[in-house]
Amino acid sequence: MNEQVTIEAPRLDMPDRALSSARMKVGRAAWAARYYRSFSREAVLKIAEAVARAGHAKADEFADQAVAETGFGVVEHKAIKNRLCTHDLLDYYRDMDLVTPRIDAARKIVELPKPAGVVFALAPATNPVATVYYKAMLAILSRNAIVLSPHPVAKAVSAAAARHLAEAAEAAGAPSGLIQCVEEPSVPLVQDIMSSDRINVIVATGGTAMVRAAYSSGNPALGVGPGNAVAYVDPTAGVDAAARCLVESKSFDNSILCTNESVVLTLDSNRGNMERALRSAGAHVCNEADTARLREYLFGGEGFTLEAIGKSAAWIAERAGIRVAPSARVLVPVVAAPGQDDLLFREKLCPVLTLTSAVDFQQALTFARHTARRGAGHSAAFHGEDGARLAAFAQEVPVYRVVVNAPCSQGAAGFATHLPPSFTIGTGFAGRSSIGENLGPQHLVQWTQVAYGKDVPADLDGIDLDALTTGSAPAPVPGHEVAPDRSATPGGFGRDDLRQLILEELRSLRGELK
Repeated sequence: MNEQVTIEAPRLDMPDRALSSARMKVGRAAWAARYYRSFSREAVLKIAEAVARAGHAKADEFADQAVAETGFGVVEHKAIKNRLCTHDLLDYYRDMDLVTPRIDAARKIVELPKPAGVVFALAPATNPVATVYYKAMLAILSRNAIVLSPHPVAKAVSAAAARHLAEAAEAAGAPSGLIQCVEEPSVPLVQDIMSSDRINVIVATGGTAMVRAAYSSGNPALGVGPGNAVAYVDPTAGVDAAARCLVESKSFDNSILCTNESVVLTLDSNRGNMERALRSAGAHVCNEADTARLREYLFGGEGFTLEAIGKSAAWIAERAGIRVAPSARVLVPVVAAPGQDDLLFREKLCPVLTLTSAVDFQQALTFARHTARRGAGHSAAFHGEDGARLAAFAQEVPVYRVVVNAPCSQGAAGFATHLPPSFTIGTGFAGRSSIGENLGPQHLVQWTQVAYGKDVPADLDGIDLDALTTGSAPAPVPGHEVAPDRSATPGGFGRDDLRQLILEELRSLRGELK
């Protein structure tokens, strides 16, 4: 053969095994969703209770694994969040019936619940297990199947948690494939799955870019944006109680909840009291030189210093060159005058809380309004007893939840208030999100409305609604789709799984297989 001849042979692109596996999980989820949507309310609650018990039993173990894998946060605090997403979450929604048809005899309307189908859910590295618990429970209560995609730095513990919940669900009667997790997540894989026509809705909790990608995928999406919570402490507040709330909130899990306070704002006349109270509550209030060191460490490079996320106050102080007591729970840099050009007024997912003060309430309101735009639609906090100022603050600041006289981290997420418990905080129109409230199972169900004419007779009692649900999954029809066999081979693949994986790979080589 002439060495100068170049042979243009067809190139064989090897299929991406991780992507093929993820597509197969989506296929299994679609199968599970079709059967699960006919389950009765009793059967749904039985599965939810089994999953809550299983999640609660391993809350501590998974919290430890999450911190070991990611390096973010505090084990004890993560365990609290994990537990809150089991029995507490279930109890909050236990009486919300998303299964039984509703009849409005006066308006001659019957409403039938229609689950979305397959939910594709993104989970962040900061709250990996709690998010898996939370979104899996929402899917169960709304009779949906869910495929979770964790952040790559938390993929092992997220997959382990999802498998644990799936085993509990299936033991309680759920169809195989109801809860699954992508084991090797990547940006191309997530983009591919998000655009799949087998996905019925995307629940995106993560960075702005990923949330925007979810909304651009062509599938329905429920996404949230970043926070930048401002806490206003009015002179009418009990300053010691307010400081304790702020330190408790900002130090909780090393401040990696997006609902944590970034800035505490008061009036000039109250700033001295605020500094004293913060010190008493366990914060280190920085002098001018320490404030400059902290600003340089956190924002001296290109954007926020990522290694500081979820680290303790003492760890950050050492890196920034600041001497603090080992017991310091929060670092408080002080910026004398409120403005918009100081980097320390931006979101900080670490226990650093910027203190500033305004000359009067109107200046404080203006500053809070502009600062909250960096986390538009998210959360803010108000400490005080002046109802008129509280109303003005809630009206003017562009957020959809204002926590009053309580820690914002936990309060906005529904764990120190009566708001819905949530790890997906809707940021609404202000934050370019489709929902403004905390995400719940009701957002994963839509209702078909059967409406009679106003002037025609309606025999609503004659409609057989009981036939729409069963106590468990109906038996698969012979010759049609069969639940994949998950027994068998190492790595969790059965023969049917492997057969489907091969089919997926053939599709990627030859187009859609007929």
